[in-house]
Amino acid sequence: MPDTSLLAIAVGLLYLGSIACIYRILLTYRTAQGAIGWIIGLLGLPYIAVPLFLVFGRSRFGGYVKARRMGDQSLTDLLNRFEQQTTSLSKPDQEQFDKQLQVLCKLGRQPFTEGNLCTLLRDGEATFKALIEAMESATSYILLEFYIVRSDKIGQHIKTVLERKLAEGVQVWFLYDEIGSVGLPRTYLKQLTVAGAHVASFGDGNIRRRRFQMNFRNHRKLLICDGKIGFVGGINLGDEYLGAVMNQASWRDTHCRIEGPAVIGLQLAWVEDWNWASGEFPELDWNPVDSTPGDEHVLILPTGPADTWETCTLFFLNCINNAQSRIWIASPYFVPDVQIVNALQLAALRGVDVRIMIPEKSDSQLVRLAAYSYLVQANQAGIGIYRYQPGFMHQKVVLVDQHYAAVGTANLDNRSMRLNFEIIAINTSESFVSDVNSMLTEDLAHCRKMTEHDYEGRSIFFRLTCRAVRLLGPLL
Repeated sequence: MPDTSLLAIAVGLLYLGSIACIYRILLTYRTAQGAIGWIIGLLGLPYIAVPLFLVFGRSRFGGYVKARRMGDQSLTDLLNRFEQQTTSLSKPDQEQFDKQLQVLCKLGRQPFTEGNLCTLLRDGEATFKALIEAMESATSYILLEFYIVRSDKIGQHIKTVLERKLAEGVQVWFLYDEIGSVGLPRTYLKQLTVAGAHVASFGDGNIRRRRFQMNFRNHRKLLICDGKIGFVGGINLGDEYLGAVMNQASWRDTHCRIEGPAVIGLQLAWVEDWNWASGEFPELDWNPVDSTPGDEHVLILPTGPADTWETCTLFFLNCINNAQSRIWIASPYFVPDVQIVNALQLAALRGVDVRIMIPEKSDSQLVRLAAYSYLVQANQAGIGIYRYQPGFMHQKVVLVDQHYAAVGTANLDNRSMRLNFEIIAINTSESFVSDVNSMLTEDLAHCRKMTEHDYEGRSIFFRLTCRAVRLLGPLL
């Protein structure tokens, strides 16, 4: 009898926990499908669903929101001051184009800045060379923020450079994501700290909750030197981006070097993340460069679950819905929700050249399978889905008409849309757009266009598997 009573109490507590989770879901859910799925699981299989909800279930990054609203007043003042800057992008015959871009300014609370010079970095070798050159030239401080940091050849080289700059008196702030960098040895971080670097990991600010929470990763990849030179894109700090891991002869990725006032936008995103992770507000240079290194208009668009809106989703919808002649999107992970799929279909039906480039070889078999399930919908509307053949394509690039191009960290999946902290650099320069066009055109030449037969010509077991995996889209 005592055992039965204890079992009844345990079951009762489990269902109370399930009810508490459902209460939380009803207050905070963003999509009805996700909410219904969780509720069914919590009621039917609470002993499985309750632990999963604790790990994956929260839909808002409340602590970050609180820090943003009640944090350091200096940070608030900087955000407000930078947001209020304006740059006219208007052209006599392109008033609507200007409105499209100003919407993005409101989303990210940052302005377009002029006088920038952006360099497209088309692979890991070019990117790491540029990163190291920038760090070597730094005289005041170096800010790093990466989702993945490895203690391999590249990681050790970066650490050696940082230790040397620290010895020269340059300050270093090093922010990493503890889930993305789960394999990074503690000795790596300790050696940086001993050398004088400020090191912090990105979490939700509560050590008891952090260990149970897998969502809300900081997926940004940033480097800022002296507030004058910045980098953003898809490349993390690891040998695989040189094709040096698992016989990957062709790891395809893209990064961007930015010089000019737009770097202040990168720095603002970094300092907000650092302030959240460490509670500190570093003294940095917030004055734009004295001279204008270029003539390019650039907007830095940080996105994340602490935003008032689903900023990343709205960015993609704005691009797709306003495209007139073409929209090309390169993303290693293609698991879009229904509103993105519908927008892509409408664009294709109105005659826009819609091309989605994804990898043939993927680091996630589930994501690769899920992508097949979209083929029929895509082909019927005229959407082209292209699989990059030479190796794993990891770049995140968007090209809209001849008007603007974006390079950043955001993928076409639920994690980027709703769960991860991402960042995107949007450039309206004719020369930069031309460079991105040439790059993607070359990439497309190494792709295979998929057809309905790639899906419908496979076995029923394969098709059922793809459809079943697609149901996991919110978790992929």
